[in-house]
Amino acid sequence: MAIGSADVSRLAAFYRDVFGLTESARHHDGAGGLRSIWLDADGTLVMIERSDAPARRVEGVGTGPFLVAFAVSAAERERFERALVQRGQPIEARTEFTLYARDPDGNRVAVSHYPETAHRSDEL
Repeated sequence: MAIGSADVSRLAAFYRDVFGLTESARHHDGAGGLRSIWLDADGTLVMIERSDAPARRVEGVGTGPFLVAFAVSAAERERFERALVQRGQPIEARTEFTLYARDPDGNRVAVSHYPETAHRSDEL
């Protein structure tokens, strides 16, 4: 998964601090500037890549990527909610199992403890 950002360091710090992702690599451009930070999300690579394009805000279910979702336990959900709010990312919606917020760049983030055996599209 790749996420573009005008501030690679800030966005990578958010995902490291809130979700506990570990940094696996840093890449620099020819001038020595930070081009990207790659994070490990339990075997999934999250690449935070420098971008000069303006941020785009996605609401609800959209075409293409529209949400970064993390599966957690019910107890962990409360911890993530506190961490998000403490970092200035208010919870903007919630369901019985999932809460939704934004990362510092405005990308929609979900934290869910929805049962793995169930499949419901109304949770997104």
